[in-house]
Amino acid sequence: MKFETPIQQACYEKILPWLHDLYDNVYSPPYDLPVFVLPLGSATATVEVLPWGHTEAIISTWSYVVTGAEITQDLMRFLLQKNSEMQFGVFSIDDDGDIRFHTTLVGSTCDRDELQTSVSSVLQTADKYDDTIVKAWGGERALERSL
Repeated sequence: MKFETPIQQACYEKILPWLHDLYDNVYSPPYDLPVFVLPLGSATATVEVLPWGHTEAIISTWSYVVTGAEITQDLMRFLLQKNSEMQFGVFSIDDDGDIRFHTTLVGSTCDRDELQTSVSSVLQTADKYDDTIVKAWGGERALERSL
């Protein structure tokens, strides 16, 4: 496993047993990075442990919701309105035009319950909104996404 800082490694080692205790089908991709992948329904969450400077790590949990949707003003308004309703996490559009939902936690202060809330929020939100977005603006759910 490749880590940029000892704090990033400590955070990874802290959450590793939590994720395996909380979720049945956690796996690590075949590349040597501090990343976990968790599927639920038509969604898949990625949990990344990233360095934040030299003194902290962050836990970024995200999911592709829809790829290839027609990015219109109407869709942007929909996503912004949904963001204002979310208690935890936000929608975003990445550089490729893919719609994602994500959360970020501070690694050193994260506890097991907070991590579970973050991961569950991402999985449930992506699974809930992917069909709605595809129906109105096209694209593919993460389940159909070809990587």
